[in-house]
Amino acid sequence: MRKIFVILMLTARAESAPAAEDTFLQWMDHIAQQQLDRREAALAAIHTVEQAEARKREVRAKILELIGGLPDYTGPLNARVTGRLDKPCYIIEKVIFESLPQYFVTANLYRPRDTGRYPGVLMPLGHWREGKPGAERIAANLALKGFVVLAYDPVGQGERQQAYDRRSRGSLAGGATDQHILAGAQALLADESFARHRIWDAKRALDYLLSRPEVESEKIGCTGCSGGGTLTTYISALDPRIKVAAPACYMNTYRLLFTGPTGDSEQSIPGFLAAGLDLGDYVELFAPKPWLIVSTVGDFFPIDGARAVYQEASNWYSIYGAKDKMAWTIGPGGHGTPLEDREAIYAWMIRWLKDGRGNSKEQPVEVTPAFDLWATESGQVEGRDLYEFIREDFRRKESARSAEEMLTEIRKQVVLPGRARMRVAEQTVGLDFDTQQIGIETEPGLEISGALYLPHRTGRKPAVLMVNGAASLAEQLAKSGSVVLNLMPRGIPPNPERNRLIGDWIANTRALMIGRDLAAMRAGDIIRGVDLLAARPDVDANAIRGMAHGVQGVWLLTAAAIEPRLSRIWLDETPVSLRAALDNPLSRDLHDAIIPGFALHWDLADLVKAVAPRQVIWSDPMDWMQATVPHLSGYVYRTLEEPDGRFIEMLTR
Repeated sequence: MRKIFVILMLTARAESAPAAEDTFLQWMDHIAQQQLDRREAALAAIHTVEQAEARKREVRAKILELIGGLPDYTGPLNARVTGRLDKPCYIIEKVIFESLPQYFVTANLYRPRDTGRYPGVLMPLGHWREGKPGAERIAANLALKGFVVLAYDPVGQGERQQAYDRRSRGSLAGGATDQHILAGAQALLADESFARHRIWDAKRALDYLLSRPEVESEKIGCTGCSGGGTLTTYISALDPRIKVAAPACYMNTYRLLFTGPTGDSEQSIPGFLAAGLDLGDYVELFAPKPWLIVSTVGDFFPIDGARAVYQEASNWYSIYGAKDKMAWTIGPGGHGTPLEDREAIYAWMIRWLKDGRGNSKEQPVEVTPAFDLWATESGQVEGRDLYEFIREDFRRKESARSAEEMLTEIRKQVVLPGRARMRVAEQTVGLDFDTQQIGIETEPGLEISGALYLPHRTGRKPAVLMVNGAASLAEQLAKSGSVVLNLMPRGIPPNPERNRLIGDWIANTRALMIGRDLAAMRAGDIIRGVDLLAARPDVDANAIRGMAHGVQGVWLLTAAAIEPRLSRIWLDETPVSLRAALDNPLSRDLHDAIIPGFALHWDLADLVKAVAPRQVIWSDPMDWMQATVPHLSGYVYRTLEEPDGRFIEMLTR
C-alpha cells in the first residue's frame, strides 16, 4: 500500500489559489523549460558545418516521426482551371487539384499578364475563415513584381469547410481553428499529428505550382502569415524545393508560448518539446538558404520570442558563413502584415529570387469580392472530408494486442513518482458528517484539490471516490454512511467558456508536447485518491468504489484497469468507444479521452474486461456527440426522467 503523508492545516479558509488549469499549465511549463534547457545545451555544442548538418538530419527525422510521416500517395493532381479574372496587369486563375483522391484543394494562381518564366511563390493562408481572399493584396503585388503566386485554401477554410452544412452554408464544427482541433483529436487516435495533413496539402500545392510552365522551378519562395506562417515554416524546412522563406507572425519560442493561448493542432505536435525541439529548429533545417522572420510589435506571438529565434538562427547561419541570409523585420500594430512587413516580404523575394531587380514598393490593387475568387460554383468543394482519410490511416495501422500489453502501456503512461502528500485547507463540522477541503500533491510540485465527506459513524466504512461530482450527491452518500472523496483531477475545472466540441484542448496538447498524456495523468490522480482513501483508518480498503460522468468516466475506467483497490465503478453517460469517434467529423471532449495510439490496439471494452471480475456499471452509454447509444448488451439505461438512486444502490450495495 502506498503511504500518504497528511498535514492538517485547519483554517477558516485558505487563500484563493490560481485557477486549477492555470496552475497545471505552469507546472507543465516548468517541465517544458527544462526540456528547452537541454535543447539549448545541445545547440551550444555545435560549432562546425559537419555538426550542424548532423543535427539537421536528426531533427528532420524526429519531426517526420512525430507527425506520423507523410502519405506515400503518388497519384495525379488532376488539376483543372475553372475560371480566370483578367486584371489590368496580372491574371488570377481559379484552380482545383487533388491532394489525395477526391480530397480537393481550391486555390488562386496569380501571374503576370506578360508571357515568360517567373519565380514562383507558394502562399499558405492563415486562419481566416474566408481562406484565399485574404492573400489577394500580397499575392497581387508579387504578381505585379514578376512572380507567379499560388494561394490555396487550408482545410477547414474558404471552399474546404469540413462537416459542411448546406442549409447554413457553413461548418457545423465552427471556425477554422475549431475544425483543425477536432481533426487533431482524431489524428491522435491514429497516432499521428494533424500537421501531417497540413504539410501534405502544402507539398501538393507546391507540386502544382511547379507544374506550371511559366514557373522557374529553381526559384521558389514561400510566405504566409499566422497559420500561413506556420505552414511556410513547415514546408520550407521539410521540402528542399523551397529556396526562400518569409513566415510572418509565427516564429517564436516555447519559452514564451507554452502557457499562452496560441497553437491549434497543426501547431502543437505531440512529443515536440520532449524530443528536444523548438520552433527555431525549422529555421535551422533551412540554413543556409535565405530566411526572413516577419513580426509586429503588438503580436500575440511575443516580440521577445521572435528576437530569441532571430538571435539563435543568426548564430546558426554564422556557422555556414551565411549570416546575410538571415534577417528580421518588425512592423507596427498587432497580429497581421502591415505595409512595412509586406514591403519587406516583397524586397526579400526580389533580392533572392530576382537578383535584386525590382521595386518593393506596394501598389494599390483592386479588391475582388470573395465569391469571385471561388474555384467552385457553390463556394464549397465536393468530395471527401479529412476525417475519412484519418480513419483510413487508422485502419491501416490497426492491430490487436494482448490485455497484458494494454496494462503495461497504461502503467507506462500513468506516472506516479514518490509519495503523495495531503493538506487540509478547511474543515466544516456538520450534523451527520464533517467536510474537509483538501489538497493532494499528486506529483512533485503539483497539487490537485478535493473534498472529503466524513460520516460521524464509528468503525470502518465503505468509501466512494467521485470524479468531479455534484456536492449534493456526495452529501447524500455521506449521510448514508460512506466516506466520500470528491476529487478534482489536474486541470479541472477547465475554462467554463470553452467550446464544448473541442474540449480542454490547450491543456491536452501542451501535455502531449512535453511527452505526457492528460487522460493518463488524470487516471493517475484518481489512483492517488484511492491511495488516500485506502490509508484512512475509517475506510474499509476492500470497499472503495468509484463513479464518474461523461468523458471523465474514461479516466476512471483507465485507473480501475490498473488499480485493483477500486472494487466497483459506475460510469454514467460516458462515450462507449474511442474508435467510434472516427465515424463522424464532429465530437465533444474527444481530446480529454485520448492516449495517442491506444485505440489502434484496444478500445474501452478492453478496459472493462481488464477490470473484471470487479463490476463496471455503465449507464446510458453515449456517442461522441453525447447522444445515448441504445440497445447495447451489458449496459443499463434510465427510464424516462429516472433519478440516480438505482445506480447509487448498485454501486454501494
